[in-house]
Amino acid sequence: MSPEEIKNAICKELDERKAVDITVLNVEHLTVIADYFVICTARSNKQVKALAEYVEEKMEELGVPVLRSDGVREGKWAVLDFGSVIVHVFNDDTRMFYCLEKLWSDGNNVEFYAGQK
Repeated sequence: MSPEEIKNAICKELDERKAVDITVLNVEHLTVIADYFVICTARSNKQVKALAEYVEEKMEELGVPVLRSDGVREGKWAVLDFGSVIVHVFNDDTRMFYCLEKLWSDGNNVEFYAGQK
């Protein structure tokens, strides 16, 4: 799968599981670590864990295994590394504290996912 296809599949899965404020940052021109960051908010620490586990499972079914993950057990911020796409699942407070959109945005690389309703 291409990085864009991976990003789109992840956003679709997050949307189906009621993630909030799904945001995609195109960072390929800013760093070599990934092409996209997918950032979303969960309504609780339990949902952070559930979203991360669900995305990991669904992507593996599509043949895209997670390379590394961290923070899933704690439930404040889970990060899943799929190589070209890195997923950040935050609870509300942690997302506001780190504000990755400000750190990694150059103004033209942000898109908001609006699921196919």
